[in-house]
Amino acid sequence: MSPIDWFVLVASLMAVELYGLWKARGLRDMQGYLLAHRSMRWYAVAFSIMATQASAITFLSTPGQAYVDGLRFVQFYLGLPLAMVVLAAVAVPIYHRLKVYTAYEYLERRFDLKTRLLAAGLFLVQRGLAAGLTIYAPSIVLSVLLGWDISRTILIMGCLVVLYTTLGGSRSVQWTQFLQFIIMIGGLLGALGTVVALLPDGVSWMTALRVAGQMGRLRAVDFSFDLHDRYTLWSGLIGGFFLALSYFGTDQSQVRGYLTGRSVAQSRLGLLFNGIVKVPMQFFILLTGATVFAFHQFVAPPLYFNPVETARLRASPYAADYAALEAEYAEAFRAKAAAARRLAAALRDEDASDVEAARSTLAAAQARIEDVRRQVTQLIQRVNPEAETSDVNYIFLSFVLHHFPPGLVGLMIAVVFAAAMSSVAAELNALASTTVVDVYRRLLRKAADERHYVVISKASTLAWGALAIVFAGYAHRLGSLVEAVNILGSLFYGTILGIFLVAFFCRGVGGTATFLAALAAEAAVVACFLWTDISFLWYNVVGCLLVVGLAYPLQAFLGRQAVNGTSPRA
Repeated sequence: MSPIDWFVLVASLMAVELYGLWKARGLRDMQGYLLAHRSMRWYAVAFSIMATQASAITFLSTPGQAYVDGLRFVQFYLGLPLAMVVLAAVAVPIYHRLKVYTAYEYLERRFDLKTRLLAAGLFLVQRGLAAGLTIYAPSIVLSVLLGWDISRTILIMGCLVVLYTTLGGSRSVQWTQFLQFIIMIGGLLGALGTVVALLPDGVSWMTALRVAGQMGRLRAVDFSFDLHDRYTLWSGLIGGFFLALSYFGTDQSQVRGYLTGRSVAQSRLGLLFNGIVKVPMQFFILLTGATVFAFHQFVAPPLYFNPVETARLRASPYAADYAALEAEYAEAFRAKAAAARRLAAALRDEDASDVEAARSTLAAAQARIEDVRRQVTQLIQRVNPEAETSDVNYIFLSFVLHHFPPGLVGLMIAVVFAAAMSSVAAELNALASTTVVDVYRRLLRKAADERHYVVISKASTLAWGALAIVFAGYAHRLGSLVEAVNILGSLFYGTILGIFLVAFFCRGVGGTATFLAALAAEAAVVACFLWTDISFLWYNVVGCLLVVGLAYPLQAFLGRQAVNGTSPRA
């Protein structure tokens, strides 16, 4: 990177860090540290919710996902707007009325301690591991920029975000997310504008997109009902709806966001704003990735996008083999670029026969290139059997570093770091609050003063940060990060959502029946993951419906018992 890029990057990171610490000054009690004294306005709530979900994975891996698979991933979010409406109507008023620190406190009031601890435990396992994935994503950037081993960059990135989260608490997280989201939006607009400006002379943006469409990268909606296909209209509307309900309604990293709202109305506005903006935002990011794909039909991309593994290969005994594959790739790409230009001209002229001929030639050249890439991955595995063989997470980063002008490179890297810091900070803050409120204060130390609990909250943040850093070291084996983080969440979210739906709406069901139903449902979800090829979005439906469906017969078997609690109408 150029000096101006380093200046933009360092200035952005320092601004976020100092702004968060300044906003966090004077926090001395639990409500201030964990919930920012419930003082946030709707726009801060909205940006916190969106920034928590829009991690570095979103900006690194999502464009790469569109590059290799087109726009189909946008269907993943189609159920989200409806979920925001349901949660604004049902969950927000309950949580605010009960003045809870975490969503899981409500479960003990409604059921019993074991059900509360089960839901909290499932959240802690899932979110603790997901924080590791979120740390790993920006560590990729550091490793590429500095040429360092990924383990060192994971440690640096993890320590940086743990510092201000530990010192600042929820208010620091909330306000820095506001600033981070502004940086993200600016970077996204600059990214798409730059990609369009870099298209070759004579190739307009619309023509380039039509070329990408001929290669299957603009297909956004799939109406087929296939349980084995990850991204269809139905998996998005149904599975995505259940996932969004659980993520935004029961995951403390998101519930924390609207628990800080100064009123029910402010929290509801924050959720509804997210429902309106999220789908267009994700489509915009995916469209940027599809445009990068279109650009690389005319301008050669790297043979392999991960520069660290490429450098190892060049320094290995297989360097000559790799050089031969590079020569073969260069020849194949020349044929591909010629076919792409022919296809672009045919599309402009609306010559159907020439379009089909050019498309066939382009597809053949692409198949030849993919064969060369497969041979490269085989060489990489010979050099290092533990190497990462999927380079989808490096595609957009490679484009930024090789083609963006000075200044904008630094801004885009700042976007990645800002997104990572906002998500990890929210996750660590939620993990700390759940650990202290649902486990430590409930089971170990019930009557300590506020200062003691703040100290334990900071210690918990440090501990969870350390665990996330350790898990980040294994993330390179998981392929596309944007898919990995959602698969991980789907293993747990359906079961947690089922517990909350029983709590909200099934007034005749008690804690023991719900607890047993949740255990059975989680076992079924894990079985689906291990022994079927059902799309991960359906795990959320399976887990949720099994909890609700089993709770009633289990309650009948156990016998009617006194049901504690607070229903939605209590």
